[in-house]
Amino acid sequence: MPGASPSAPLAGIRVLDASRVLAGPFCGQMLGDLGAEVIKVERPGGGDETRAWGPPFVGPLSAYYLSCNRNKRAITLDLAKEEGLRLFQELVSKCDVLLENFRSASAERLGLSPDRLLAVNSRLIICSISGFGRTGPLSELPGYDFAIQALSGLMSVTGPVEGPPCKTGVAVTDILTGLYGAVAVLACLQARSRSGHGYAIDLALLDCAVAAQVNLAQAYLTSAAVPPRQGNAHLQIVPYQLFATADGWLVLAVGNAGQWQRFSQAAGRADLAADPRFATNTLRVQNRAILVPLVEEVMSAIGTGQW
Repeated sequence: MPGASPSAPLAGIRVLDASRVLAGPFCGQMLGDLGAEVIKVERPGGGDETRAWGPPFVGPLSAYYLSCNRNKRAITLDLAKEEGLRLFQELVSKCDVLLENFRSASAERLGLSPDRLLAVNSRLIICSISGFGRTGPLSELPGYDFAIQALSGLMSVTGPVEGPPCKTGVAVTDILTGLYGAVAVLACLQARSRSGHGYAIDLALLDCAVAAQVNLAQAYLTSAAVPPRQGNAHLQIVPYQLFATADGWLVLAVGNAGQWQRFSQAAGRADLAADPRFATNTLRVQNRAILVPLVEEVMSAIGTGQW
């Protein structure tokens, strides 16, 4: 990155960021934050389309673009032209990492498939990001965060109990994929120091979105029951949700038996702590319909500041 300290963790690592929109650029930004030199390749003319995703803007650049492209130098190359392709391959030969989200067919047509790129630079670490992976019947479909949130089931567990499924407020599957990508690149850099050869990473937004559902996905795999939406509550912990106070709202997160005991005492309801129906988290989850109204009554008695 421009002005990076020579003691930064990735000082001396050069990244060619040929990705667009959010997942790949976010990954590249993280590598730049860690000290890598990041060269962002954009199309002539409009460049990365997020440059225009505003308002708000800072000068000619959108806040969106700025949010995932700091610590980079940007150049334009037309990969549809022979000269642009030659310059791109020359850059590949001088870089440690390539981030890209080309369509598989486009990469093959341009001679930019992972095997061809590794032939140019045998120590290159290629992180290919797509919606559905580089193989399979959906491999050529574009991957948009909103669609991936729906297809992965993430929207089915997000939002109020009643009403339509909801997406998260930010493009979370893009961000998660960028994080997975950064971890994979760091792992491959470490592996390369021992093996001496490069690696090709095939990363799909859908895979990352499913994997990131952790306890909810595992609950489905374990029980075969689709987890119901909980709104601002928790599927497997009670009480662990948003409660109304006398003058606002407050999150109450009781994560273990000791916290339940201390909350009950602090709230002046030692009877709740002593009630056998609520003695363990499992029992509190099973008796959610009884316990939550009792806690709602307690929480609404005084203001947020007092709590």
